Amino acid sequence: MSAAADGQRGIVRRSVERLLGFAVLIGGTALKWGFLFVKFFGFFISVGAYTLWFGSWTFALGFVLLILVHELGHAAEARRQGLHVSLPTFIPFVGAFVTIRHAGLSPWRNALVSLAGPVAGGIASAAVWAWSSANGSHQLAVLANLGFLLNAFNMLPVGFLDGGQVFRSAVEAWRMPVIRFEGAVPVEAFAPDRRRALAIATLYAAVAAGLVLGLMATKPTGALL
Repeated sequence: MSAAADGQRGIVRRSVERLLGFAVLIGGTALKWGFLFVKFFGFFISVGAYTLWFGSWTFALGFVLLILVHELGHAAEARRQGLHVSLPTFIPFVGAFVTIRHAGLSPWRNALVSLAGPVAGGIASAAVWAWSSANGSHQLAVLANLGFLLNAFNMLPVGFLDGGQVFRSAVEAWRMPVIRFEGAVPVEAFAPDRRRALAIATLYAAVAAGLVLGLMATKPTGALL
């Protein structure tokens, strides 16, 4: 009887272990695909939300596409530098973001990643502006204006905005000593390379000025839509 009972307990234990393993597998799969679901459908949810706000699904689609181009600018520069970057995640009425593993990046590289979004967004807004001029479309002109506004706002040197990241990078480049490594071991420190800080500040000023000029040039007259 004891051997039979032990055998039954063993069968029950193995069954429970299999069920737990299956549950973990299902849970992990659901979690993984749940994140992908949120990322994929977040784009369309944002389009729907902005449609309620603007009253035009075509305008809302164009606006969300401009946000997407901005985020893809960050992603493209991060990938060019060999960094791991996530797909864009959209949050209605807030915007979107990509997650980039940039711990330990130099101020110069971090500034390039941060500036890439507004640069890409500004180019996309300029393209919409040119298209609106060629077709005489007031709606596209307003869309271009909002695109410039969105990217110019991101260039404010505050908080977690792109401009804040660039500003911190410039300050770090101005103060941070240059370290020479042999392998992974720091062996010598030099004075800060302040030319990099000035280059970051110059790029920041040029991008911000271009976006503000675009914003002023596309200032709408009359009704927005």
